[in-house]
Amino acid sequence: MINKFLNTVSVLMMLVPWTILPLRCFEWALKSPAAEIMISCYAAFMIFSGIFTIYIYVKRNLRNNLMKVCLIVNGLYAVFGIAAFGLMGM
Repeated sequence: MINKFLNTVSVLMMLVPWTILPLRCFEWALKSPAAEIMISCYAAFMIFSGIFTIYIYVKRNLRNNLMKVCLIVNGLYAVFGIAAFGLMGM
């Protein structure tokens, strides 16, 4: 039961970063303080979801095909989140 729940959480974490696209259509989301805050929050969430999925894959030994897809996608999200923080720091 817990494995299905963890799979569901990982899949939902895989879909959440795409919600930034509709938000960026608003004028307020393109202006300076709101844009940086929103990108920082999404980058932090992407890093957290990557770490969470890697932890579940390694420590909980949850290694089905869906989890492997979540591991690859959320791992890439974590790398891009770190890159976003790096670019914002420059």
